Amino acid sequence: MTHIAPFNIARLPRILFGEGSVAEIPTQVAAFGKHILIVTGAQSFRATAHWDTLQQGLREQGITSETFAVGGEPSPDGVDQAVKDYRNSGIEVVLGIGGGSVLDAAKTIAGLLPHGNSVMDHLEGVGKGIAYQGPSVPFIAVPTTAGTGSEATKNAVLSRSKAENGFKKSFRHDCLVPQVAIVDPALLASCPPHLLAANGMDAFTQLLESYVSSNANPLTDALAISGITAFRDGFFAAWEAKDEAAAKAGRSQLAYASLISGIVLAQAGLGSVHGLASPLGAFFPCPHGVVCGTLVAEATDINIAALHERASDSIALTKYANIGAVLANQSAKRQAEPAALCTTLVETLRNWTERLALPKLSTYGMQAADIDKVVANCRGGSMKTNPIVLTDAELRELLQRRL
Repeated sequence: MTHIAPFNIARLPRILFGEGSVAEIPTQVAAFGKHILIVTGAQSFRATAHWDTLQQGLREQGITSETFAVGGEPSPDGVDQAVKDYRNSGIEVVLGIGGGSVLDAAKTIAGLLPHGNSVMDHLEGVGKGIAYQGPSVPFIAVPTTAGTGSEATKNAVLSRSKAENGFKKSFRHDCLVPQVAIVDPALLASCPPHLLAANGMDAFTQLLESYVSSNANPLTDALAISGITAFRDGFFAAWEAKDEAAAKAGRSQLAYASLISGIVLAQAGLGSVHGLASPLGAFFPCPHGVVCGTLVAEATDINIAALHERASDSIALTKYANIGAVLANQSAKRQAEPAALCTTLVETLRNWTERLALPKLSTYGMQAADIDKVVANCRGGSMKTNPIVLTDAELRELLQRRL
């Protein structure tokens, strides 16, 4: 009988999942307060019929609101300004509706509103190192893309300038976990294919990396497999949108996979793709999802090779084989050779990279001379839970393949 090692699970939000759940926003907001700050993207959600419906629902609940728009990835200066602007406005609830950047900005603003200080006091690696103590203003997260899983995590990623001194770092604390996450797959219908591709591959990468993470546990394993299976069954139907019924079902599967990816990454950690994504996003104008999608196949291949070479008894090799079987939609028990399933996994991911036409890193201005700088800045928290410690040479090879 296998012994189950100790593990712990951090707090999760209350989760409302399903088509039509966006209608629950006013009721959920009213449970926390009557004056709210709504954080959205520059225009996408506000341009849909959902915006007018939301405004009507809030009025019916006697809720007044102020709004803040996030254009692009959130910066420390941007969220600090929002905190300054709304600090004395009596905000009782922050409602974030948008993609990962919007949710991360809203999460940060909610965390700082009661205190009024700069997020640079707390930002990992580049801030003043002051421990955040909370509390946060109650935060309700409503994702409109399927990718980051920010609606289920305690961290917000902020970035500054794609330059030599650029950074992409996390503001992280248990108090920042949303009180409520409302995940309505119908909100994905307005996502263009290129956004679905990038965000979807971010979600898949988070599921895969969490599953093989050195900090994984039986609960996160079960959830990750569930999410990967949903991604397999729904992603391409949602992305291609050739048939509306199939696309609708696909969006449901994809929204679920993204939610689960946020849950498991928050509990188990990530790996080499996300370790590299941090400096790549800081130094170059690479969208996070594109970085994940363009690197995941080669990162998986290099991880598997390193495990075979230096840790051939690692459970991660069995796990990679399991995912190969899941993506091939076959039982691993019918396959005698795990190595063949690992090969199947890498080949499948390479096929996806080509099918989605995911751009290479050079598209965003990266050159061979930049590889060492990226490698030198990649060993943050995500890299620490990669299933094996990769050498600088292996990381350089990974980047070179996608240059």
